[in-house]
Amino acid sequence: MITRKLSARLLVPLAVLVAALGLAACGSDDDGDSGDSGDSGASGKIAFLLPETQTARYETQDKPLFESKVTEICPDCEILYQNADQDPAKQQQQVEAAVTEGVDVIVLDPVDSTASAGLATRAKQAGIPIISYDRLILDADLDYYVSFDSVKVGEQQGEALAKKLAEDGSPTGPIVQINGDPKDNNATLFKQGASSVFEDKGIDVAKEYDTADWLPENAQREMEQAITAVGKGNFAGVYAANDGTAGGAIAALKAAGIDLAQMPVTGQDAELAAIQRILAGEQYMTVYKPIKPLAENAAQLAVAVANGEDPPAGLVNGEQDNGTEKVPTVFLETTAVTKDNVKDTIIADDFWSAKEICTQQYAQACKAAGIQ
Repeated sequence: MITRKLSARLLVPLAVLVAALGLAACGSDDDGDSGDSGDSGASGKIAFLLPETQTARYETQDKPLFESKVTEICPDCEILYQNADQDPAKQQQQVEAAVTEGVDVIVLDPVDSTASAGLATRAKQAGIPIISYDRLILDADLDYYVSFDSVKVGEQQGEALAKKLAEDGSPTGPIVQINGDPKDNNATLFKQGASSVFEDKGIDVAKEYDTADWLPENAQREMEQAITAVGKGNFAGVYAANDGTAGGAIAALKAAGIDLAQMPVTGQDAELAAIQRILAGEQYMTVYKPIKPLAENAAQLAVAVANGEDPPAGLVNGEQDNGTEKVPTVFLETTAVTKDNVKDTIIADDFWSAKEICTQQYAQACKAAGIQ
């Protein structure tokens, strides 16, 4: 599945690209000396292109973890990093710049899973391998995919909410369902997983929305509309596809005077604000997706592909059908997190520290949860 480097490729000085398109180079120089693979002779240019900044993890977790791992295993590799800020046209420019720069592999987390097929095709035409990261690029020839099982994530959210509804005496809801951005294939899969649980459990969905661009303010507006349409005493829970949309929904619930202790709200990504809300009793759960192995596995793949090598043995553990082919895939495990297991998951893995979580505002909530 490895695509070898072209013997001849158009190269443009990096300084010109930075001036023209703002492509930032974040890499290591020859004096790097970390990791035990520094003597391997590996090198290459790796483009790492992320989709948006609305989800906090991309800039605070994915980017630094990916860069750190590449630097560790390939001190002579150069990383060209950019974020598309939820703009497909901007991401297209970034892919074009990476192609012109002559990178050896593109690791792409698409803004639009369907439209990004053209970006993958563009890279392939230039002889550049492409790794789909976090979100699957649909209907395109890909080398690898690194992600979590998004259907399973949706099922974990749905199962957690179903269990809580049953405990609260409202096993069939109804609920308000706030999905993610329909341009993101992951959002479709989260929705698929959660909806399958709701159908199986006989949970009624009173109102359902797809949230453009994953924006919390859009989710807040949708929740306001649902409260008006359904009535604030006429639903028992909220499915929110991620922590950002959960935050928006919770803001609307608060404004309507709804008791959050009696209104379970789901989430995903284990964002710091969400963990704090969970401990404070404002959000019921999130899904912890360990970004460190996601980013580090992607980095290992990228270095191997950039050097025309096979990935480390055992790294690829499945395949995902993207409509064109079954893409060799690295799947990672996820965990549903509630107040009861924050300490044993988020803090135990050092995803967020007790100091980061337990600010003055949340000190009492942390103490009640046994977190010091």
